[in-house]
Amino acid sequence: MSAPQGSLRQRNVPGSSKKKNAGPAGSDSELDTVPKVNKQPVGPGSELDYKIAFAVITVLAFISRFWGISHPNEVVFDEVHFGKFASYYLERTYFFDVHPPFGKLLFALMGWLVGYDGHFHFENIGDSYIANKVPYVAFRAMPALLGSLTVSVTYLIMWESGYSLPACIVAAGLVLLDNAHIGQTRLILLDATLVFAMACSLLCYIKFYKLRHEPFSRKWWKWLILTGFALSCDISTKYVGLFAFVTIGSAVIIDLWDLLDIRRPGGALSLREFGYHFAARAVGLIIIPFLFYLFWFQVHFAILTRSGPGDDFMTPEFQETLSDNVMLANSINIDYYDTITIRHKETKAFLHSHDAKYPLRYDDGRVSSQGQQVTGYPYNDTNNYWQILPANDDHQLGHHVKNHDLVRLRHLVTDTVLLSHDVASPYYPTNQEFTTVSLTDAFGTRAAETLFEVRIEHGKANQDFKSVSSHFKFIHNPSKVAMWTHTKPLPEWGHKQQEINGNKQIAPSSNVWIVEDVPSVPEDSPRRQREERQAKTLPFLRKWFELQRSMFWHNNQLTSSHPYASQPYQWPFLLRGVSFWTQNDTRQQIYFLGNPVGWWIASSLIAVYAGIIGADQVSLRRGVDALDHPWATHYFPFYLMGRQLFLHHYLPAHLASCLIVGALLEFVFNAEPSAEEPSYHEIRADKKRAPGPRHHVTARERFAGQSMVPAWIACIVILALAFAGWYFFLPLTYGKPGLTVEQVLRRKWLGYDLHFAK
Repeated sequence: MSAPQGSLRQRNVPGSSKKKNAGPAGSDSELDTVPKVNKQPVGPGSELDYKIAFAVITVLAFISRFWGISHPNEVVFDEVHFGKFASYYLERTYFFDVHPPFGKLLFALMGWLVGYDGHFHFENIGDSYIANKVPYVAFRAMPALLGSLTVSVTYLIMWESGYSLPACIVAAGLVLLDNAHIGQTRLILLDATLVFAMACSLLCYIKFYKLRHEPFSRKWWKWLILTGFALSCDISTKYVGLFAFVTIGSAVIIDLWDLLDIRRPGGALSLREFGYHFAARAVGLIIIPFLFYLFWFQVHFAILTRSGPGDDFMTPEFQETLSDNVMLANSINIDYYDTITIRHKETKAFLHSHDAKYPLRYDDGRVSSQGQQVTGYPYNDTNNYWQILPANDDHQLGHHVKNHDLVRLRHLVTDTVLLSHDVASPYYPTNQEFTTVSLTDAFGTRAAETLFEVRIEHGKANQDFKSVSSHFKFIHNPSKVAMWTHTKPLPEWGHKQQEINGNKQIAPSSNVWIVEDVPSVPEDSPRRQREERQAKTLPFLRKWFELQRSMFWHNNQLTSSHPYASQPYQWPFLLRGVSFWTQNDTRQQIYFLGNPVGWWIASSLIAVYAGIIGADQVSLRRGVDALDHPWATHYFPFYLMGRQLFLHHYLPAHLASCLIVGALLEFVFNAEPSAEEPSYHEIRADKKRAPGPRHHVTARERFAGQSMVPAWIACIVILALAFAGWYFFLPLTYGKPGLTVEQVLRRKWLGYDLHFAK
């Protein structure tokens, strides 16, 4: 999909090229020239048919997205996440999510507008909205509104690009009649916002590009800034919105390169003029989007001021900025000779030991020390109790443990001392084994091997070591390995508990531990008495950087298997979907699946499109217009991702494929060059026509005198097939009516894993 001069419809003349001419305003195309004869006046009323079609498609989009939106009146699929986040916003309770806040803030705004207080937390799929008095229809109306407008924007992209009316209708119609777009935009999910913002970024950039002859005018700045705002909303909803930046960015780079082309009529721009163009685009498409991106996080932090379920993902310093935080209430200084329990921050396992030995040999034949096992255990137990001792064991009470102190840990139940040594751990030959030794050895021949450094994360010198609030790494002093654990359970000899070992890589955050409690300090001890403390403050950028690091890290950890996960190669062919919701009594189900007919038409035509583009480049040696390739930029990057992927990740690329279908329809069925296009002989002779008005040529001007009947026939056939597919799979999209076994089996076209098939 592209602006007119780079679109398929102009590749119908052998040898046609992308010649540019430029006045002082910037680059333009020979194809922008409007002939002075054989043309009827073009006025506002000349596009009445476009406006009528736009109105009809918009009305149909709203009907298809809002019809039956109250069904089901239960929590569906990922509404458990995004509905919950909206409730947390309304309760001002801090939460953590791997996605940026913009899309979730829209849901919170809708809840606030209807007076919802956030009392329901969307805990389980199938929970009743009616019984819990949740205004779920209002929440679902937000993505339904954006999904409806996405169809309209798709139509406008084609219209503004100068495509014929059949091309506009077929592109928008494929989105209108797509079950996946409908299903995703009728629920409390983020993808409606993502796809709408992506479509708006294309539309705004096309509007901006059409004003290239009026650089730095008010309209030029308006559409440039609106393009940047749409890009910001895209990446502020999900990080895959970065692909829209790649799409627009590549188009901008090509545009800037053309401005420096000395072969342009009138020559290239001066470096000063080029600098103005470059700076304007940098401000509009990089700086302004980034500022908007920061703004949504500022709103996020301003709203979420109370302690909540997201606390554990953040550092103690961050948590202390939240009111009602458990650290403000329960954190106490740790003294030497206190009994403590230590919990791994990531896996939540306690440091644990028991009177059992490592086996003489492991399964791979390696030999162990046969020392006492030290493991990770997920439950409270007296075997989790460790006494913290000073390095010199001076028996002086009341001394606080400090950052970077060297300490020993004595296991109370077995009266042994924690030790690490140069023996391979059970699962990691490169990591050191953790065990315990007797007090005699710990203060005798093996004293050095029992010393550990308390290294508080982001701690200062002499900082007090505290329970709950001090996130720390426990570094073995002689060998400089960090105490670490992971979730793979030990064999039966280790009671299926977690392995504890010494990690030679100290930097990773997976080495962080927390003192969960100090059992030796009674509940009524003065040490536990705390005056009410005010929440602290941190600079915005420090909080933002910390949250960004945590979001990226946890996003990359989403690698576990999922029963409905899919791979990118499956998406264009719609090889599998996702079960969103089922109801056994009525045999109703919502199964997230695109319109197979529409997807297969689009995917097959993408192959045709790629062939045409390839032949075009080889035979005509013309430049590539980057806006011809939003499908590729929104699809191929997923092959590089290692995280969980689902069918909904393809929706932006699917919208782009619908634009390609519209472009190909026009290319195939309107192959005759319009009067204003240069002929083959004119191009070979390098003849130029007298310049006409500088504006984008409309489809009506280009196809004046040509028959549109073949294009209309193709449009009707494609949409009729798409309508049949949409209607056939409608019960799976809208969740009603329930289907019999035979009806379900008829819809398992590619072995889709539908429910109630027997």
